[in-house]
Amino acid sequence: MILVTGGTGFVGPHVVHALRAQERDVRVLVRKPGSKGAKIVASWGCELAQGDMTDAESLKRAVEGCDTVVHLVAIPTGSEERFEEIMSHGTRDLVEAARQAGVTRFVHMSALGTSPASKDLTPYFRAKWEQEQTVKASGIDHVIFRPSFVFGGDGGMLPLLVMQVRWSPVIAVVGTKRMQPVWVEDVASYFARALDTPEANGRTFDLVGPDVVTWDELYDRIKRTLGKRRPTFRMPVGVARAGAAVVEKLPTKLPLSPDALTMLEYADNVADLQPAVETFGIQPIGLNEQIRRAVA
Repeated sequence: MILVTGGTGFVGPHVVHALRAQERDVRVLVRKPGSKGAKIVASWGCELAQGDMTDAESLKRAVEGCDTVVHLVAIPTGSEERFEEIMSHGTRDLVEAARQAGVTRFVHMSALGTSPASKDLTPYFRAKWEQEQTVKASGIDHVIFRPSFVFGGDGGMLPLLVMQVRWSPVIAVVGTKRMQPVWVEDVASYFARALDTPEANGRTFDLVGPDVVTWDELYDRIKRTLGKRRPTFRMPVGVARAGAAVVEKLPTKLPLSPDALTMLEYADNVADLQPAVETFGIQPIGLNEQIRRAVA
C-alpha cells in the first residue's frame, strides 16, 4: 500500500493516477473526504485517510499498513509559522510515523533551487531544505525530486499565462531569469517509476524539461501557439513587488507575493535533465508541446 500526501492538489492527482495505472494500491491523505479532489481519487479506487499534516496522530493512522510513502504536500504562500507547521514539522512527524510503520520507500517532492545557499532566502525554500534533510536522515530508502516550474493544462502557472496572453491587450513581463518547465504528467511518471528503480535510492534528481527559455521567450511561444500579437513591456521588479505586497493582503489566492518575486529573481531555474532521464528512462516533452496541450 502506498500513502500519498498532497494527492488532491495540482500535481498530486497526476501522481495518483500514474500509480493507479500501474494497478498499485493507493491511500490518499485528505483533510475533507467529501471534497471534490477526494471524490476524484476515490473514484479511481483509492482509499481515503482523513488527516492533516499538522495532526501527528492522523499521520500515524494514515501510514499504518503502508510500505511506501509519496510525500507531495507543500504550501506556496503563508506565514513562517505555517511553513514550519505544515511542511517542516509535518514532514518530521510523517517520517517518524513512516519509520514506526516499517515503511521501506519514501519518495519526496522538493523544488528546483532548494540548496544551502537559498534556504535563508524565503520561508518556502527554508521549509523545502528542512524537508529534504529530514528525509535524508530518516534511515528509510528514499528518492528526492526537485521539479522546475511544473506546467499542465489543469492547474499551476501555465493556464494563467495562457489566459493572460489570450485576453490581455498588453503583456507585463516581470521575470528576467531563465526557466526550464516540465510537464506535469512527466513528473508523475518519474514518481511512479521511482518506486521500482533501485539505482535511484538515496539520490536527489532535478526534474526539468528539455527547453531553457527566458520569460520573454515563454510568452512569445504562447503567443505563437494562440496566434496572438500582444505588445509586451518589462515591469520593474520594484513596481511588481509593491503590487505583490498589496495583492498579498487581499482575500484572494493569486500566485503573487513578495516572496514569490524574490524566488523568481534569485537565479535561473534550470538544471541538467540527463541524470533523471538516464536513471528512469523517461524523456520529458518539450515546451512547445506542453503549451499545445494546455491550450487544446
